[in-house]
Amino acid sequence: MNGSLGRFQDAFADALFDAAPDDEQMVRLQDQPGFTVYRNTVFKGCVDALQANFPAVARLVGEPWFRSAAAAYVRECAPADARLVHYGADFPAFLEGFEPARDLPYLAGVARLDALWVQAHTARDDVSIDAAAVAALSAEALGQAILRPHATARWIEFDTMPAFTIWRANREGREVPGDLVWQGERALLVRAFGEVTWMPLSEAGYAFLDACAEGRQFDAAAARALDAQPDAALGNVVGELLAAGTFSAVETARR
Repeated sequence: MNGSLGRFQDAFADALFDAAPDDEQMVRLQDQPGFTVYRNTVFKGCVDALQANFPAVARLVGEPWFRSAAAAYVRECAPADARLVHYGADFPAFLEGFEPARDLPYLAGVARLDALWVQAHTARDDVSIDAAAVAALSAEALGQAILRPHATARWIEFDTMPAFTIWRANREGREVPGDLVWQGERALLVRAFGEVTWMPLSEAGYAFLDACAEGRQFDAAAARALDAQPDAALGNVVGELLAAGTFSAVETARR
């Protein structure tokens, strides 16, 4: 009984997103007026969820354009999770191949930042260490220590475009700066103090975070950062990351 119900539910869900299902029962079901109403309701719910999950993209392109793109995505990618806050993980990749977005090469990057915001918002709660916990270590102990990134921390790099500046302006309801420089950027998002915050990252900061995520000791992470950006003021880089609540633990070497 349960198996039969499960198969029916799977077939019903598939029929919602398939104009020509193989199941004969679903073909007959699609002919019912009520099914069309239900399908339209489901589609609208999915599009609404995407608009809520990607607000910077929606503001940037306008609601009609966004909802048209979202509808095309929904037809290709049905939700795999009942929690629609997680819907749209592949939406940035979809926008990269979406013909109407061809002249908006930064749009997928903006979408990736919206997606990272959702990840940071829904990640498990975590604690943050402050600068005092690191400052209390001796130079030797600090060199061997491992800084563990916060569970909500997400960081990203864009090689050739200012996607973070564009995203930030739209996320904060401002206009994109008129003097925008078309160059690569890096960004950090983290929910360390009750809400998701964001900040630009230097090359050194990005490299340092990558090394910490790999479990590298402080000295090795610092070397990675200075390799990426030799003129970086490492103390300032680490201090800014600590102030943002980017690390949840400092693990010292066992004696």
